[in-house]
Amino acid sequence: MPTLLLATSLTVFVTLSVLRHAPMADLLVYRAQGEAVVHGTDLYGFTVTRWRLPATYPPFAAILFVPTTWLPLPALKAAALTGNALLLATLVALSARLAGTVAPAPLLHTATALSLWLEPVFQTVLFGQINLAVACLVLGDLTRPPGARGKGVALGVAAGIKLTPAVFVPYLFLRGRDREAATATAAFAGTVLLGALVLPAASADFWTRRLFETGRIGKAWIVDDQSLRGLIARALGTPAPGPAWLLPAVAVGAAGLCLAARAREERHGVLLAAFTALLISPISWSHHWVWCVPLLAVLLAQGRVRLAALTVTVFTARTLWLVPHEGDRDLHLPWWQQPLASPYPLLGLALIAAAALPAGQPVPSARISSASTIR
Repeated sequence: MPTLLLATSLTVFVTLSVLRHAPMADLLVYRAQGEAVVHGTDLYGFTVTRWRLPATYPPFAAILFVPTTWLPLPALKAAALTGNALLLATLVALSARLAGTVAPAPLLHTATALSLWLEPVFQTVLFGQINLAVACLVLGDLTRPPGARGKGVALGVAAGIKLTPAVFVPYLFLRGRDREAATATAAFAGTVLLGALVLPAASADFWTRRLFETGRIGKAWIVDDQSLRGLIARALGTPAPGPAWLLPAVAVGAAGLCLAARAREERHGVLLAAFTALLISPISWSHHWVWCVPLLAVLLAQGRVRLAALTVTVFTARTLWLVPHEGDRDLHLPWWQQPLASPYPLLGLALIAAAALPAGQPVPSARISSASTIR
């Protein structure tokens, strides 16, 4: 029965994708990056699709995308769909490991089938995105046994692909896990070096210029952006919140990492660090929030069924797509629509606020003495 449910879920997804003529736009950007590497063209000078999407990842990521040029586009889309389905199953298994449980095959199939319809996961697969791959690299590394050989390498590689996982390096340092933090830093530096060796011009362009062009990624104020910056931009009705965003982002980042370091349980610390990264990133598209899968696993493992049900509601209701958002209408939402337009950052802030409530004793290995946990 669970296997049939999984097959049915995937079949319905594929059918909807075909009916909607889903272009897998992000996959096309990855393919274009791979082609730029192969043909030696300007990695950051092109745009593709009718949305005129540019390359935004470091040169190292473009090198990894070269194999996307080896397949015809229909075969590449099929491979991306299959790969993301397998990655989702992997993320579910890793989430169970983070939660301290083991998911037997029937439960794994059921959870994978249902998780596909969480909005961040659905959008990731629909766009051909790599969020699931990045999350698996990070979570797979962080949930390995303490002292495991090479622990930290996968985290560093993930940061070399998409930068935001780098927030886990200070998290590891604050938890007193210097060796893992150093390994991750070295692995990240290795990705930068490889990018510089293979693509010197693109590397110089990215690290000295493109990295700071946050507007190049997209408009921060549209509902697609579920970062703290997007929430503030929409609430203030301004496309450029400036200090009104930067100061809260610094405060949230510091608080989130400190609370992650103090967390009594590793699973709480990992989740707090992940959601802190999503909040303080200049842009966090809704599909970046695939960390809702491990959050649900931890809540269910703790027996917090009501909180899990509420979380499922937040990530399946798709309220951000129900508010008026054509053109610049995102900037003119009435007060009562603001929570509907920013459900994910509000949930992230709620998690950090809940973690600030005092509970228990400090983690002995943490550098910051005090205690808090996700309640």
